[in-house]
Amino acid sequence: MSKKLDNERRERLEKLAARLGVKFRDITLLDRALTHASYANEAHRGAEHNERLEYLGDAVLELASSTYLYEHFPKLTEGELTKARAAVVRSATLAKAAQKLGLGQMLLFGHGEEQSGGRNRATNLEDAFEAVIGAIYLDHGWETARDYVWRQLSGEMDEVGATEEWRDSKTVLQELAQKEGYKVTYELTGESGPAHEKSFTVAVKLQGKILGEGTAGSKKQAEQLAAKAALDGWEK
Repeated sequence: MSKKLDNERRERLEKLAARLGVKFRDITLLDRALTHASYANEAHRGAEHNERLEYLGDAVLELASSTYLYEHFPKLTEGELTKARAAVVRSATLAKAAQKLGLGQMLLFGHGEEQSGGRNRATNLEDAFEAVIGAIYLDHGWETARDYVWRQLSGEMDEVGATEEWRDSKTVLQELAQKEGYKVTYELTGESGPAHEKSFTVAVKLQGKILGEGTAGSKKQAEQLAAKAALDGWEK
């Protein structure tokens, strides 16, 4: 059930749409993208919220970012493209982009979520960013949604491609695992050598299954190597 927009809300949404560079045919889609489930549950029972749009936007974001990286970085292998994409669409990046666009100030919350700091919560900002993509896709189709994603994230995608930021294996593995609903854990499985020159072996596990191991002079480096080994086998 859609809620009726008052004139003030409609005007604010239209100003936001202008900042986004998209003229909505149906501005209520943008309103829904910026309506948290707590608002629908507490304030307007039965009103539509942004969870379904977030689901759709996530899929569009993945395809749009994949397409950009594929076209702009022809030397990257399939596995490297996967890792680069994960480095781009991580939660922190999307939340930062949402903040920059002012999406947090436009979100509608229930009282409890509002009072607990929901407006600045990274997960809410990330979800809003993806929901807006979903709204644009429904309103204008693939090409407009793709171009919007590219406008918002091309800088991050170019930086990742140029600096190979995706080589931070632990971060990339965490992002990939979260997408699949997996839990990543690291376990110290061995130590060797004298106290001043110790060597550590760490195993990384997904859902309790060892997916990679690494050995290095520090636990942190061993974890990175274990994560890299896990990523190397991710696509195999």
